[in-house]
Amino acid sequence: MDGITIALSKGRIYEETLPLLAAAGIEPLENPETSRKLIIPTTRDDVRVVIVRATDAPTYVQYGAADIGVAGKDVLLEHGGDGLYQPLDLKIAKCRMMVAIPAGFDYQNAVRQGARLKVATKYINIAREHFAAKGVHVDLIKLYGSMELAPLAGLADAIVDLVSTGSTLKANNLVAIEHIVDISSRLIVNQAALKLKRERIDPILDAIASVVGK
Repeated sequence: MDGITIALSKGRIYEETLPLLAAAGIEPLENPETSRKLIIPTTRDDVRVVIVRATDAPTYVQYGAADIGVAGKDVLLEHGGDGLYQPLDLKIAKCRMMVAIPAGFDYQNAVRQGARLKVATKYINIAREHFAAKGVHVDLIKLYGSMELAPLAGLADAIVDLVSTGSTLKANNLVAIEHIVDISSRLIVNQAALKLKRERIDPILDAIASVVGK
């Protein structure tokens, strides 16, 4: 397709991206939460939106199946943003990557004594780098579901996960103990598309940039 394809994931990123796209005159004609379509036309004939899993957005953009996408910094750090142009921090879907432990667990003492901690996370690479930089020995356990269950069930001593309000941690008697990195969503662009379709992509980027952070 000669037009512009934008890769978005459902949920918070999609909802918070809509006003930014509207600034560029782009409005999806269907709601992905109610439509079964995965390719959604927009108010502009030359622009379509593809609905992808959040972790797949960089892959679609990297390989040119989408020209533009939106991905959380967590996804870009974990899966790599190689070959992607990242011109804008959209300042949406903000949260923090944190280490959390059960209330009452003496994390500092365990670390000081060189204990080998069991840490559950879906962010294996981010967690590995964080603990390696601190010189802390960990066994990383990859999970895809609710991280909060892992310490409660005795699977792990700690978790590494995204924290927004902290209410889920609190409800499960967990405490965020270490900040790893602030997370927000980034605009990502396929580098070949940027060259080949620059006259169409640049105005979109400029329009989005003009409303980011306002």
